[in-house]
Amino acid sequence: MSGKKNGSSTAAVTILVVSLAVTLWRAAAGSNVSDLHVTIREWDVPTKGAHPHDPAVGKNGDLWFTEQMTNKIGRFDPASQNFKEYPVTGGNAGPHGLVSDSDGNIWFTANFGGYIGKLDPQTGKITQYKMPVEKADDPHTPVFDSQGTLWFTVQGGNMVGRLGPKTGKIELKNVPTENALPYGIAVNSKGIPFFCELGANKMAKIDPATMAITEFKLPETARPRRLAITSNDQVYFTDFKSGNLGRLNPVTGAVKMWPSPGGTDSGPYGIAITKDGSVWYSESGVKPNTIIKFDPSSEKFARAAIPSGGGVVRNMAATPDGRIYLACSGVDKIGIVDPNLR
Repeated sequence: MSGKKNGSSTAAVTILVVSLAVTLWRAAAGSNVSDLHVTIREWDVPTKGAHPHDPAVGKNGDLWFTEQMTNKIGRFDPASQNFKEYPVTGGNAGPHGLVSDSDGNIWFTANFGGYIGKLDPQTGKITQYKMPVEKADDPHTPVFDSQGTLWFTVQGGNMVGRLGPKTGKIELKNVPTENALPYGIAVNSKGIPFFCELGANKMAKIDPATMAITEFKLPETARPRRLAITSNDQVYFTDFKSGNLGRLNPVTGAVKMWPSPGGTDSGPYGIAITKDGSVWYSESGVKPNTIIKFDPSSEKFARAAIPSGGGVVRNMAATPDGRIYLACSGVDKIGIVDPNLR
C-alpha cells in the first residue's frame, strides 16, 4: 500500500457528502454463526513466491490471477487443472488487479509500473496504456462497465480513472478526500462505479458522464477495503479496520454494520456476491483465514476455515454458477469454493 500523499487541488471535483443513518448490529461477534458446508479446493501456483494477488473469471470460466511478485499473469483451467503463465515484459510491473473483457482479453493494473496492461491470451502479447500523469503511478483495481469502459482506482495517487479500450484514452479524477487511498471498485446495474476509501471512513460513487464524485460517510472507525454490489444495487463492503461487514444503500445513504464472526481484529478483506444474492468474504486477520457466507435475508453468518490458511485472501470473484475463485497470496495458491460439492 502506497503512503504517498495527495496535495493537489480538488476544486474541480463535484463533492456531495451524504448524511446517513448508521445501524450497528450489536450481537456479540460470533454469536450468530454456523458451520459453512462447502468444498474448498486449492492448488499450488507454478512459480514459487508469486504472491497471487487478485483472481478473475475468464470468458470460458478459467481462473485468472496476478502473480504480483514474479511479474506474471496466471491462468488455471478448473476442468483440466492445468496452469499456464504469461510473463509481463518490459520491467517489473507488479501486476495487481485484473478483469476479463467480452473478447477474453485480460486487463490488469501494473501497480509498480504505472500502467494498465491488456494481455491477449492467444498470442501472449501485452499492450501498455501508461498513466498520463506521474502521480498516478500505482493503478490498483480495474472493473468494466456494461459499455466496455474500464474503470480503475489509483491508491497512492488518490485518484479514480477510466480507460476507453477502443481509443486508449485515459481520464483521471482526484478523490475529494486527501489520502483517501481508493481501493476496491465495482459497477452497479445502472453503470455507476462505486469505490472504497480505505484511508477514510467513506465510500464513494462516480458519475459516468461527468466523473463527479459523491462521497458517503461511514462510522468513524470504519475503513472499507473491498466491495460487491447486489442485483438490486445494495453495496456491501468489508470494514478492514474494525472487523465488520457493511451495507450502504446508495439511494438513502443508510448504512448497516454487522460485526464479523472473527471479531474486531478479523480483517475482513476480499468479497463477492453470487447470483443467489449470498455475500461471501474472507477474514484475513484470523489464522487460518476464513470463508464467510452471509445471508442478507436472515442476517446470519456461516464460516469455514481455508485449508491452507489462506495467507490473506485479498480478493475473490464469483462465477456465474455460484462458485468463488480465490487468490491465496501468502501461501502461493489459488482456490475454488464450491457450495455444490460437500
